[in-house]
Amino acid sequence: MEKTYEELLREVIALLAPLAPEGRTVGEETDFVADLEFDSLKVMGFVEKVEDRFDISVPLNLLPDIRTVRDFVVHLQRLLGER
Repeated sequence: MEKTYEELLREVIALLAPLAPEGRTVGEETDFVADLEFDSLKVMGFVEKVEDRFDISVPLNLLPDIRTVRDFVVHLQRLLGER
């Protein structure tokens, strides 16, 4: 059964929350760089968690197009639908 956008959003936020700077809440509009202070190392660690959680491979060429949590969840939903 395919997960809804809202279900995926909740799961992605749960994966991101421990990586967020203290006191920052994570939502759809959260920016990975500006709000979460992600650098390439943090991005790769997060992608690894997502790949393990959803048993998929995230193509690295998608990453430049992703700025917010919403962007990521939209791409994740597409990837999950393709498998």
